[in-house]
Amino acid sequence: MTVVARRLPENPLLTPDDIPPVHGGWKVVCAFNAGAIKIGAETLLLLRVAERPERPAPQAGDQEIDLSGAGPTLKPVDTALPADNYIAVPMLDDSPDRRVVVRYIRRNTPGLDASDPRLLKKGTHTYLTSISSFRLARSTDGVHFDVEHDAAMRPTEPLERYGIEDPRITAIDGVYFINYTAVSEHGICTALASTRDFVSYEKHGVILPAENRDVTIFPAKVGGRYRTLHRPVPKEIGVPAVWFASSDNLVDWGEHRFCFGSRPGTWDSQRIGGGAVPFRTARGWLEIYHGVNPDGQYALGAVLLGLDEPWKVLARSPAPILKPEADFETEGFFGNVVFTCGCILEGDRLRVYYGAADMVTAAADFSLEEILASLHEEG
Repeated sequence: MTVVARRLPENPLLTPDDIPPVHGGWKVVCAFNAGAIKIGAETLLLLRVAERPERPAPQAGDQEIDLSGAGPTLKPVDTALPADNYIAVPMLDDSPDRRVVVRYIRRNTPGLDASDPRLLKKGTHTYLTSISSFRLARSTDGVHFDVEHDAAMRPTEPLERYGIEDPRITAIDGVYFINYTAVSEHGICTALASTRDFVSYEKHGVILPAENRDVTIFPAKVGGRYRTLHRPVPKEIGVPAVWFASSDNLVDWGEHRFCFGSRPGTWDSQRIGGGAVPFRTARGWLEIYHGVNPDGQYALGAVLLGLDEPWKVLARSPAPILKPEADFETEGFFGNVVFTCGCILEGDRLRVYYGAADMVTAAADFSLEEILASLHEEG
């Protein structure tokens, strides 16, 4: 069975040009990877919006991160140097009010890797070239969105020093739980927040330590417990794979077990991770996840998990249901990427909202029956 991805003709639905920055003098560079939920007749997207400073040069009083020694140290910038000698890196400072500040790194620092536009690396030290917060977008048709001017959620905690990213929204008993990636110099963690009205938000802290991301929380208890998929990253033995965990309170997670991994010779042979929040079907829990092939292409597929034992894989996509093909998917801030954090099921129509090229937000419609019919049983 072939799965037809019906990209919306209005794509991309949201671009950086549609969203003003929350920081004066900054620029929105990405608006993507949105959590999605439908409440009544209204579709809500919680967008990851990345901004970076646009100042032409460091100013007197600004600080440089000096990476020339054994470890990073701060010192005053040299304002006599040409402006393009410095690369700006935004982050939270250590003040009690946790302000976003801009530090600078010299472009000609020996050993500095600036090949990825998203980050700078030297040895074990990594810095991001933008900082992300979440913006709420509302729509009555699921296509045309109005984006709120202020951030719905901002980085505020020490483990969010480099920003908050990739929210997923799980509705449980009238509460909307938002798990998201918290990024700092200590690594990439998963944190949890909640809201009842998408006006005020309560943060509950880190629920899975570094490095763990691509977390998707099931929208109902299974066997009397909360359940989640998560993606730890081993460093010595093994490769990144999707694991399963259980909890009594959504904060403390245990009963960890391996769920599914990458498959040699397939579209998801290099790397995999969770995508949208799983949803229940008559045949099992369906999870739309992402996989990466040897060419570095991020694509989407589906995995069917047992209704009563959702750590058991029943069937899986033999080929992607969506892969980068449109110009806005193959070219952008980081091209050749489609990546989802949210989908909405209405009848047989599954609308998947996805980030394209790490830059814009788009959507595609699928037939649920086509997806289910396309899956191959796991032996």
